[in-house]
Amino acid sequence: MDAVSVLLFTAPSAEEAARIGKTLVEEGLAACVNVVPAVRSIYRWEGKLCDEGEALGIVKAPKDRVEALTARIQALHGAQVPEVIALDVSGGSRDYLNWVAANSSVLK
Repeated sequence: MDAVSVLLFTAPSAEEAARIGKTLVEEGLAACVNVVPAVRSIYRWEGKLCDEGEALGIVKAPKDRVEALTARIQALHGAQVPEVIALDVSGGSRDYLNWVAANSSVLK
């Protein structure tokens, strides 16, 4: 079983998150991307307090893909500083983690 990471990213809409997610899976960088269509983000940007609706992308991929995934999400995203956070998976279903590793092969 390879080490697996979960990457989180936000997008201004579920459609944009799905577009990014589909690209990551089609390109073989990720095994799966879930899109949570409605999250509320409260943050500070350029000195202003922001309170906006966004979508959340949850990416499952081998740990050795984090750098490539981060770069690809940033390239596909429309924001100046897109949120991309990686979390290492410390356990879970061995069958699922093996599936993630087997289904995250770069196709290009």
